[in-house]
Amino acid sequence: MLKQQGTKLEEVLNSLNDIKVPYKKKKKVKVEEEKKEKIEEKDEKEEDNKEKEKEDENVNEEEIEEEDDEPKYEVQDNKDVDDWEDEVNDEETNDKENENKEEEKENKIDIKEEEKKDKKDKNKNKTSKDDKKFMNIPLSTELNENLTTDKKTNKKLRAPIICVLGHVDAGKTKILDKLRHSNVQIGEAGGITQQIGATFVPIENFEQHLKKIDKKFQIKPQIPGILLIDTPGHASFQNLRSRGSSLCDIAVVIVNIVKGLEQQTLESLEILRQRKTPFIVALNQLDRIYQWNSTEWGGFRDSYDKQKKSQKKEFTRLVDENKTQFIKNNLNTELYDKNEEMNVYVNLVPTSAITGEGLPDVLGLLVYLTQKYLLKKIEFKEEIQCTILEVKVLESIGTTIDVILVNGTLKVGDKIIVGGLFGPIKTTVKIILLPHPMKEMRVKCEYERHDQISGAIGVKLFCPDLENALAGSPLYVYKTDEEAEKYGKEITRDFNSIVQDDLAKNGKGIMVQASTLGSLEAILTYLKDQKIQVSVVGVGNLNKKDVIKMQTVHSQTENPLKEDLVILCFDNKVLPEAQQYADQCGIKILNDEVIYHLFDSYIAFKKQCEEERKKEKEKEAIFPCILRTVMFINKKDPLIIGVDVVEGILKVGIPIYCVEKKLNIGTVESIEKEHKSINNVKPQDGSVSIRIKVADSSLAAGRHFDEKSTFISKITRNSIDALKQYFRDDMTTDDWKIVIKLKKILEIQ
Repeated sequence: MLKQQGTKLEEVLNSLNDIKVPYKKKKKVKVEEEKKEKIEEKDEKEEDNKEKEKEDENVNEEEIEEEDDEPKYEVQDNKDVDDWEDEVNDEETNDKENENKEEEKENKIDIKEEEKKDKKDKNKNKTSKDDKKFMNIPLSTELNENLTTDKKTNKKLRAPIICVLGHVDAGKTKILDKLRHSNVQIGEAGGITQQIGATFVPIENFEQHLKKIDKKFQIKPQIPGILLIDTPGHASFQNLRSRGSSLCDIAVVIVNIVKGLEQQTLESLEILRQRKTPFIVALNQLDRIYQWNSTEWGGFRDSYDKQKKSQKKEFTRLVDENKTQFIKNNLNTELYDKNEEMNVYVNLVPTSAITGEGLPDVLGLLVYLTQKYLLKKIEFKEEIQCTILEVKVLESIGTTIDVILVNGTLKVGDKIIVGGLFGPIKTTVKIILLPHPMKEMRVKCEYERHDQISGAIGVKLFCPDLENALAGSPLYVYKTDEEAEKYGKEITRDFNSIVQDDLAKNGKGIMVQASTLGSLEAILTYLKDQKIQVSVVGVGNLNKKDVIKMQTVHSQTENPLKEDLVILCFDNKVLPEAQQYADQCGIKILNDEVIYHLFDSYIAFKKQCEEERKKEKEKEAIFPCILRTVMFINKKDPLIIGVDVVEGILKVGIPIYCVEKKLNIGTVESIEKEHKSINNVKPQDGSVSIRIKVADSSLAAGRHFDEKSTFISKITRNSIDALKQYFRDDMTTDDWKIVIKLKKILEIQ
């Protein structure tokens, strides 16, 4: 019995030795040092357990059989060994359950922390719908700072902004094409610059040409490059020229050396003088001089020295003519290499956009003047100075804005506020696109995405809710609501002076739909000068909703004029449904890519409408005239009288009235002079015979009136109104004086 019980007890003791005493683990903390400590603790525990097992195995059976020796674990309450073993097993399972619970809690904590981390990683790597549009555009990892350092002052210098202005076809865009070796002008409708464009030219790209300039102007370049802004030369783009020149540090005015100063050139000069902007003049199209010996990218003086006497003589004549024209406009000019007083005389630089002659002189002179006189102005400032040049809707992308960043640094995620058609717009910068150096912003070319960019540079920004952003508006970066409110008030004040002032308040007028707000602004300015009212404006392609908006506005006015039911579309598409609906409503759509062609089309249509209306109103319009009787040719019906026109205009259809007798004589049926029928007569035309259909068949000359009687045209209140509304251009100041005289005679109120 004792042996059997001893054997069982030995098995129990061995099983007890196998039991691992659980320990409470600390909560996991994601630090590498704590993980190492835990691993070390586990290894030590396992080694202790192995040593205990070895000791238990060495216990002799004799020691267990001795009754005097007490067992390590005492059986209490006289329980059977089997019951006690069950109890031990229960304790073991409970300990394992507690250990599992602890591990589950720790695992949950780990899972939560891992989930949070995964979410953050997903948010970082998450591609939004906006980002997908630009996935094909590479993201530049370089920090783009177009800055250099002034060695004397140790201050950062930005690129000077150079505005290029001049008349249509003077060669502005061609000169820029030559500088950047591109063909932007070919892509321009009609060869005319329709929008403002910006191009950054790094100094490395033209540094080799600076050695071709006169030695006294050669200077080691410190600037990072130049930012060129090409502005339109057409009259309607005066405001765009103003906007471009307001950004620039120094300007280049392009003048056709053969034609001299033209209208838009004079306007450009006036803008620059008003803004006190320094400028030089490029006398372009040097190659048009007969048999001029051209040198590709040659310096002007070197090229001039190669010419024959006849070419030099012709050149001198053209330069002197241009100087005279400048003097008439209160400007003294001189060829730049002969100019000893640059503060008094404007520099003239002869150039050719075709061959590149004189362009090294232009570049060298710009670098020289900038570094000598404008260093303080081009010092880089951290405060954001940014202006919207154009708002453009791009297919498959949406609305983007082209901006000139003069100073400061723009970053992705910056909160910005800009002017909008219906008030300030708050948004966030999502994408910054930078055209490659020497590329034009307006031209569709490959862009690079950047996380941040520093001025001075032209960039394209993609931000939400920019559909109604206004070109020319300043762009502000704000951090607090107070700053946003402050900038919003400034923008609203500026905006009220641009678009809202040009819209008709009475709901009358045409609709203008342009591809960009900059172009829209230019058209509004032109139409305002022409006294053409505009009631509705829009940006982008013309769709049915735009036509409905136009119809709604005019449905509120009675009998709108035919020339008011017109939509002018500039540089955009007219969708088929819009054209169909406009035809149903009697709305005329005029569309053109060249802005002045669009104006001409509208003016022609307006004249056509006025002529049609004149024909309808000719019977109502009675022109004023005073007649003196020469002789009676036929005294009864039909009454034929020889008369002189003393004052006014005698026309067919005018009713004749006898002043002395206060008698309605009848209506003029025809007018003859030297046996030829004519429609109207003025005092200088001499005597004519008129045939009158009498108002009363009983009327007869000699009995009711005589040769001493004064005859006048019987005007009415309605006829006067018709003259004012439809025939004002046909009336002179003297004619209106006659109307006043006849009003008193006929007692018209």
